[in-house]
Amino acid sequence: MPIIIPKDLPAYKTLTDENIFIMDEQRANTQDIRPLELAIVNLMPTKEKTETQLLRRISNTALQVNVDFVQTKTHDSKNVSKEHLEKFYVSLDDIRDKKYDAMIITGAPVEEISYEEVDYWKEMTEILDFARKNVFSTLFICWASQAALYHYYGIEKHKLDKKLFGVYECDLNKNTILTSGFDESFFIPHSRHTYCKLEDIKKVDDIDIISSSCDVGLNIASTKDERFIFVAGHGEYDFDTLENEYLRDKNAGLPIELPKNYYKNDDINKGVSVKWRAHSNLLFSNWLNYCVYQRTPYNISEIEEKAI
Repeated sequence: MPIIIPKDLPAYKTLTDENIFIMDEQRANTQDIRPLELAIVNLMPTKEKTETQLLRRISNTALQVNVDFVQTKTHDSKNVSKEHLEKFYVSLDDIRDKKYDAMIITGAPVEEISYEEVDYWKEMTEILDFARKNVFSTLFICWASQAALYHYYGIEKHKLDKKLFGVYECDLNKNTILTSGFDESFFIPHSRHTYCKLEDIKKVDDIDIISSSCDVGLNIASTKDERFIFVAGHGEYDFDTLENEYLRDKNAGLPIELPKNYYKNDDINKGVSVKWRAHSNLLFSNWLNYCVYQRTPYNISEIEEKAI
């Protein structure tokens, strides 16, 4: 089944060319099906690329999904046109009275700044409070996962000695419906300067650590009711996203190492070894199928506040 997005969204043509089932709003409205309502809070600077990456992942289900893109009003995005944001995005003010079956909040390149110094932190806390009250299940990615752990549970982030950068093998610590079909270990890209300590997370009775490794620490965690999903990595990344980050930092004269386990035989001239796509698709489809669709109220107005 399709995802429902505007026909003139740039990602529409890209995904159609990849034979991903897309449906425009006019066709969707003629079907007697309640689609899942999904909000994507896109905090990434490369908004159009992130839109496409996430839409690829959520398309791999037999569900009809209606997508709203959400931006922060208190931050001036410099890498995307104002026209794009005005045409395809809403703000929290526009949706305050709306309920969503699911929400994705992306990472953001602000992890080395203290939370309170992020220029949109107040708005971010309002979005997190909205997710708790108005969304059935929320998936937090990278910095958003750290911000959520801090806001909801008071868990601090810590700076790494150097950037965690590459594709890392992580162990499956606990079998849940979220990881149904997963291998005992799997790969996922990580690109970050900070982390949350596993021992701090383990102190929260409501949180299960689902996947971790010695290299990355926390990889995936969730609350016991799977209404909050915390993903420290970037399974949504394209094959060349880490390469583009590497070349960007290198050309800027920043201290950056070759991404680990990314190029074939660690040789940039031999191309990228993509080994994270299958498990990433499975994570998103399990989340939407089992944690959202099977549990969210048919009457979306009946979604209740998540207990903490």
